[in-house]
Amino acid sequence: MTTALVVEDSRTDMQVIISCLQQGGLNVLTADSGEEALSKISSHQPDVIVLDVVLPGRSGYEICRDLKAEAKTRTIPVIICSTKSGEMDKFWGMKQGADAYLAKPVDQEELVRTVKQLIKR
Repeated sequence: MTTALVVEDSRTDMQVIISCLQQGGLNVLTADSGEEALSKISSHQPDVIVLDVVLPGRSGYEICRDLKAEAKTRTIPVIICSTKSGEMDKFWGMKQGADAYLAKPVDQEELVRTVKQLIKR
């Protein structure tokens, strides 16, 4: 089964994304900080990562940049999912290596469609 790691510090947003991905047939792991995400990635190599930008400690941009710089995690698709929805935010997210950038509140069908497209690549 395909596994997604959701990195989100808002419990409400986390529950919406988990429910959406589970209904789409994915197994879901969670982390509420960048540090916890990196720990889970090293022990459970997910197939896709859904990453918030505003997190305690390190930002989602920093986490994404680090993941894309490492040979072991470079090929894991990263979807940034954030309330920061301006064109500059999207540009910056893609510049850090994100494979997709979705604005919150997330369109649940679009999230599942994006996840499935990225996993197929």
